[in-house]
Amino acid sequence: MHQAEKKDKEYVWHPFTQMQDWSTRPQKVIAAARGVKLIDTDGNQFYDGVSSLWVNIHGHRKAQIDKAIIDQLGKVAHSTMLGLANIPAAELAEQLVGIAPPGLNKVFYSDDGSTAVEVALKMAFQYWQHKGKPAKQKFITLEQAYHGDTVGTVSVGGIDLFHRVFKPLLFTPVHIPSPSCYHCQLSSDRTTCGMQCASVLEQVLSEHHAELAGLIIEPLVQAAAGMLMSPPGYLAKVRELTQKYNVLLIADEVATGFGRTGKMFACEQEAVAPDMMTLSKGITGGYMPLAATLTTDEIYNAFLGGYAEKKTFYHGHSYTGNPLACAAALANLRIFRDEKVIEGLGPKIEAAADKLQTIARLDYVGDVRQCGLIIGIELMQDKARKIPFPWEQAAGSRVCLTARQYGLIIRPIGDVIIFMPPLASTVDEIIEMLAIIERSVRESLEADSIASNSLQPTDL
Repeated sequence: MHQAEKKDKEYVWHPFTQMQDWSTRPQKVIAAARGVKLIDTDGNQFYDGVSSLWVNIHGHRKAQIDKAIIDQLGKVAHSTMLGLANIPAAELAEQLVGIAPPGLNKVFYSDDGSTAVEVALKMAFQYWQHKGKPAKQKFITLEQAYHGDTVGTVSVGGIDLFHRVFKPLLFTPVHIPSPSCYHCQLSSDRTTCGMQCASVLEQVLSEHHAELAGLIIEPLVQAAAGMLMSPPGYLAKVRELTQKYNVLLIADEVATGFGRTGKMFACEQEAVAPDMMTLSKGITGGYMPLAATLTTDEIYNAFLGGYAEKKTFYHGHSYTGNPLACAAALANLRIFRDEKVIEGLGPKIEAAADKLQTIARLDYVGDVRQCGLIIGIELMQDKARKIPFPWEQAAGSRVCLTARQYGLIIRPIGDVIIFMPPLASTVDEIIEMLAIIERSVRESLEADSIASNSLQPTDL
């Protein structure tokens, strides 16, 4: 056992991990990385099939981002934004506004996706207080939603496994049916299902708009729910209805932003301009923690006033607008422009779609979902009758552990295999990674293999 693994097991508490199992099993320790591959302490190389939890965009050790951080280190690593400005944060804000949907002209920095959403919720709540409509305090959220792990973001979440233990701490949102739900994925007419969900939304808005501050949505993809995809047109309909009933629309683009769906932002796919948009994960190319909440002049202006009016947005973070992180983000955006990353995604997305057709025919693959290079492969014990594997068989974990033997790091959400490679992956690399997944499903889910399985779903 490597010394780092010993220290990890003695001192570190990992996220979303059952530590009793973690401490008793051999674990990979990543020592280095290059391009789209991770390298462990034994020198073994693995494709980074989940972009280091959906953050890496251009590969590891990208020279331009390395240099940007090093150059910034020669100037200043950090200074507070409470009462001071800094150059990288100001430049990045200008560039984010330049690529965001129309109308999002102001940028509030924070640290990660959860805090970006927390900012949006508090900002929306306070906005209506300033507008003389104090009754508008509630939020609409979709079933199976995931927006982060802080108390406010858990309140607008909808994944029972993650959130139920914290219910006594939470405020209560208005839940509406999700057109991305499991049953809708299996429907032969998902567009009709989406419009039915929109009808439910309109009924809620028409009856309760006077008390509703905002609606928060993961545009196009409910990621942590298992890569559930919204039907075409649903997002645009949500925008239409929230405008009609004067309810703020918050687009949580933490997972879908920065090219993952084939556009820079998922909202672009349906020409939607929200009132607020939250960003993180890919914002620095996977290098450093940073988040941003973008909003309109209308919302920003509602907070302007004299000191005696007490309209200030009393929220902030010690590392808000960190110059190193902002320098990395600026380099990230330069790479998008210089290397025409978005323009080059078409063949990669198409190659993935072609290979997924083969995977979809496997005996234990019940559903395959794709939006750009966001992919979920759902495993089922009986695909014809849509019967899932028993929880204790940990089919998803088993496939992912098998994939490691062939040089691919992926993670499941339950029995959904998540594949979200760095955008820098070549067509051949994407095909090879998906071939490893196909092989791992075949080898892991044979009857004899499943019968001897002793893994727990939390092993990964």
